[in-house]
Amino acid sequence: MITRRLILAGVAALAFATSASADGWKAKYPELTFAVVPAENASGVTERWAPFVSYLSKELGVKVTLRIANDYAAVIEGQRAGNIQIASYGSASFARARLTGVKTDAFANDINADGSTGYYSVFFVKASSPYKKVDDLKGKNLGLVDPNSTSGNNVPRFELDKMGIPDTDTYFGKVVFTGSHENAMLALAQGTVDVAANQWTSDDDSTLAQMLTKGMLKNTDGSAMKKDDFRIIHKSAPIINGPYAYNSDLPEDAKAAIAKAFFDAPAKDKAAFDRLSDGQKKGFHPATTKDWDGTIELIKFVDALRKKKAS
Repeated sequence: MITRRLILAGVAALAFATSASADGWKAKYPELTFAVVPAENASGVTERWAPFVSYLSKELGVKVTLRIANDYAAVIEGQRAGNIQIASYGSASFARARLTGVKTDAFANDINADGSTGYYSVFFVKASSPYKKVDDLKGKNLGLVDPNSTSGNNVPRFELDKMGIPDTDTYFGKVVFTGSHENAMLALAQGTVDVAANQWTSDDDSTLAQMLTKGMLKNTDGSAMKKDDFRIIHKSAPIINGPYAYNSDLPEDAKAAIAKAFFDAPAKDKAAFDRLSDGQKKGFHPATTKDWDGTIELIKFVDALRKKKAS
């Protein structure tokens, strides 16, 4: 005989089973590692990302740990090994990860203040220098960022090839990998390099803008440098903003929860979200891995340039 007690017990059991199923991934992944590559010094990265990572922990109901990777290669290899579940990639490093078989899927990228989802690779020189175009810099020192940086290496080499300079390393007197976007601008400000490749979205949204706001760039007399102390002599075609990606082997409900937490962030924790970009981003745009197919072709082109030089 079906009684009210049996019906209530059945409903309770179903609710428990549904809840257990929804939270099942948390038992397997009680902690998620979120890796980012620093565009600035490590303490600056922690200050920028820690509030957002705390927000993710709260939303997901599991501990999310921030890992500040030394370089893009560390993120790629960390996801390959399954030690990194969520990663912030540049476009080129994500393409490299996919090309080398890393099981990683893009789910979002940044929306700029103007609603666009792209940025540029630019060549900066000091405004006090005589350099007005790349042709003026033959034999001078070039500052790049990282071998797997989009705006700081791969796109600059692609742009130089379009200008008739297929061999960057012989055209310039010295080519230096500085390790981060901030370091490239510091090298330019200090005169270590004559031109620096970097990322730029707008005058108010770039590594340079962030560094100027923090007073990180100084003249020789110790006074703070200004935007007018730098000049862009070349700007690339638009580049799609790099993706946020999760490990392909994560359970589907975990992936859905991570994506939802990202998309909800501007409304649920605006302060943490704004801290990521000094208020220069509007939110996260839904993305798919295929959105970076064009970047994979770019990486193949740059690889072919390197092989041609080696031969």
